[in-house]
Amino acid sequence: MPILLFLIDTSASMSQRTHLGTTYLDIAKGAVETFMKLRARDPASRGDRYMLVTFDDPPYGIKAGWKENHATFMNELKNLQAVGLSTLGQSLRTSFDLLNLNRLVTGIDNYGQGRNPFFLEPSIIVTITDGNKLTNSSGIQDEHDGRRYRSAHAHWSAHVQKTNDITPLCPA
Repeated sequence: MPILLFLIDTSASMSQRTHLGTTYLDIAKGAVETFMKLRARDPASRGDRYMLVTFDDPPYGIKAGWKENHATFMNELKNLQAVGLSTLGQSLRTSFDLLNLNRLVTGIDNYGQGRNPFFLEPSIIVTITDGNKLTNSSGIQDEHDGRRYRSAHAHWSAHVQKTNDITPLCPA
């Protein structure tokens, strides 16, 4: 019964149009819809739960949490608009906080004993972005240290490279 959290970039740059006339955000919405349709065909997906988070400032970025049904998720997905700023770090933090809150509510994590080893609830974060500059409202590019996402009940660490130091995935 995994949780699939879709983190969608809703910054203004996602309103760019492709050569076919569709916006980047429309392509992102279509990708999520296609994934949901294909996943629904798999009998193993019956227990899946979906969450939808955008790049908007919290709490407005949480469009569909773990308690919302499929229809609410799809409605919120269709209503997304590209008007905000690129704040990937804050959006990831919101996503991890939402997942950690879910673990606390369901009893997987608790403050007194930590994580219950008998419960397994995999979580997957699917991030869809155009990859434009990661800026905040003042136009300053922030560096995001993975240690900020660490809490008493979540052990996640990240190694974020500076945007100037990007290594190609495939050697030339």
